[in-house]
Amino acid sequence: MAASPGLQLRLNQTSSPTLLNATDGMMVNATAKPFSVFDGCEGMEEGILFDLAIQLINVILGIPANVMVIVILIQNRREPSTSDIYLGCLAFMDAYFGVMTPIIIANMYQWQSKDVWTASKFSYGVKDTSGPLFLSCICLDRFVAVVFPIAFGHLKHPKYRIMLTILVFGLTFAYSAAKAVGGLPNFEKVFTGEVLATFTWMMVCNASILLALKRSKGAGKDEMHPMKKKAFKTVLSILVIIVVNYLPLVALFPFQERYTPDVFRCYVQPVGFAFLNISSSIQPMIFLSRLDKVPFLPEAWTKRCCARNQSTNNEKPTITASTETIATVASTTPLSPA
Repeated sequence: MAASPGLQLRLNQTSSPTLLNATDGMMVNATAKPFSVFDGCEGMEEGILFDLAIQLINVILGIPANVMVIVILIQNRREPSTSDIYLGCLAFMDAYFGVMTPIIIANMYQWQSKDVWTASKFSYGVKDTSGPLFLSCICLDRFVAVVFPIAFGHLKHPKYRIMLTILVFGLTFAYSAAKAVGGLPNFEKVFTGEVLATFTWMMVCNASILLALKRSKGAGKDEMHPMKKKAFKTVLSILVIIVVNYLPLVALFPFQERYTPDVFRCYVQPVGFAFLNISSSIQPMIFLSRLDKVPFLPEAWTKRCCARNQSTNNEKPTITASTETIATVASTTPLSPA
C-alpha cells in the first residue's frame, strides 16, 4: 500500500501488434489508452486532488521547516537531547519526501517516465515507514524516561539510539525497495499492520506518560509542579497530533474489503494518506513553535509567536519539554499510589 494518490499508472505502454482479423490476415497496431493522472478514477478525482493539495503544502511549508529543524539540531550537537537523533532523521526523511513531490507531480502530468515513477514509489515507501517508526522511537525514549527514570539514566549513551536508528533505516529501505519493485502478494497488509502496531504503541506510551505525570505531585501538594504541568501539556499535544495523523488510516484501512476497489483506490486511500502526509509539515512546526529563537526569522516574529516560551526558557534553542526534562520532573517525587 503506497502513500500515493492511489493511481495505477500505465507508463510508456504499447501493446504488441495484435491480429484482429485472422480471416483477412490484417495486422493492426493496438495501443493502450493514453496516460492520465486520474487513470481508473475518472469522475472520482476529488480524493486524489485533496492528497495532491496536501503534498503541495508540504513543499511550501514542510521543506523549509524541516531544514530549520536539522540546522538547529546540528547547532546543538554538543549538548543534544537523547531524542535528537530520531528528530533529525525524521526531519531529513520528511524533507526528502517534500522534495520528491514536485517530481512526482511533473511525472504524472508531463514526463510519464517509468523510472521516475519507480523512484516516486520508493519515496512513498520512505514516508509510509520512517514517520511511524521514528515517532515510535521518540515515544519509547520518553516512556522510559518517565516510567523508568533510573533505567533511563543508565541508557543515555548514544550507542543505543544509533543501533535503533540503523534498525529503523534498514526496515524503511527494505519496505521502500519492495514497494518500488511491486508485485508482492498482499503487500498492502504490511503497511496496515505497521500502522496498527505503531499507533497502538504510541497511544499506550503517551497515555502512560500522561498518567505518570498526573500522579507525580510534590509532597503534601495538590497542585502539579509547573514543570510537570508543562511536560503534561507537551505530551498531550503530541498525543493529539498522533491521533489526527494516524487515526484515519487505522479507522479506514483495515476494512478495505468493505469498499469497492474503485472507491478504496480513488477516495479512501488518497484521503487517508493525506492525513499522514501532512505530518511532514505539522511535526517540524511543533518543534519550531517551542523555540526561543528560530534561525533565519526576525527576532520580533519569534517573540510574537513564542511569547509564552520566552518567559520560562532562556537557554539554548531546544524543545521546551525535552526527554531529559520530562524524566527529571517525573522523578523529582515518587508517583502517588494508583
